[in-house]
Amino acid sequence: MKKHNFSAGPCILPQEVMQKAAQAVVELDNSGLSLIEISHRSPAFIEIMDKATSLAIELLGLQDKGYKAMFLQGGASQQFLNVAHNFLETKAGYANTGTWSTKAIKEAKLLGEVVELSSSKDANFNYIPKGFDIPSDLDYLHITTNNTIFGTQYKALPETNVPLISDSSSDIFSRSLDFSKFDLLYAGAQKNMGPAGATLVVAKEDALGKVSRQVPSMLDYKIHADKDSMFNTPPVFAVYTSMLTLQWLKEKGGISAIEKENEAKAALMYGEIDRNPLFDGFAAAEDRSSMNATFTLNNASLKDSFEAMAKEAGLNGINGHRSVGGYRASMYNALPIESVQVLVDVMKTLEQNA
Repeated sequence: MKKHNFSAGPCILPQEVMQKAAQAVVELDNSGLSLIEISHRSPAFIEIMDKATSLAIELLGLQDKGYKAMFLQGGASQQFLNVAHNFLETKAGYANTGTWSTKAIKEAKLLGEVVELSSSKDANFNYIPKGFDIPSDLDYLHITTNNTIFGTQYKALPETNVPLISDSSSDIFSRSLDFSKFDLLYAGAQKNMGPAGATLVVAKEDALGKVSRQVPSMLDYKIHADKDSMFNTPPVFAVYTSMLTLQWLKEKGGISAIEKENEAKAALMYGEIDRNPLFDGFAAAEDRSSMNATFTLNNASLKDSFEAMAKEAGLNGINGHRSVGGYRASMYNALPIESVQVLVDVMKTLEQNA
């Protein structure tokens, strides 16, 4: 039976990407060697890394703007600490919109003063705070552009004259933004780009190496940038698969093309949530994520029926996070709209049978 993968991450990837990656594990480009046994210093892998980083810069529209892309390790959780090590001199501002920004705040507090400029905790993070004051004496402002657990997303970036840093793990490469507004953004690959194990960091080169503290080498973005992501052994398979996914996205027409597909999927999903009297959306309508639709079933007696129908239809990964409950449909770039239609049809059938 065909499975429709709504998992929040590790996520769905394009079938052609998985096939090419699987073949490379057996043998890379007729080399007689597997991708995962070649040296990361070999010309073959250096070419892969160079292509992956250049594709990231190209797709984000940052060519010739002084940005460097790096593939590192440790996930977004490692970057919570790295950001503070590399940018927090006296005081940083954070917008708290969910679990991951809460964790980022906790890590940054280990290294200096952190000001929580806004928070949606009062409503279990079901909205994005707007119009909050941003002091001009901050070292940086940190936001999380998309909140996977709660299904909220910034539709417009905060206007600020201080450096803007973002955790963009769950909506990277999904929609058009002016990415030159960021001094640094980072994203775990496993949400929308590749398998777990790699983290993309994109930074203004002239913003690196400015903090006065001594930064441990493995946490120092400037060292990783100067070494072209090769300071230590990189996650070879994750980088290669991310490169394939970025190439797939470029061939589809880039971010502007995939954004239209994502908007269509989100419109179909939220249209049914709003129409169907058995379901309620969790996130505030104006802040709904195009990547992660969160919703609840308002009749608990139908829970078993709905989940049995979903399983029979091949729907995978729709259970909501424990912080929200209910259900979550993660509609990353590689998820076809046909899968969203299957979920919508199950919701309609449940209504008809209720």
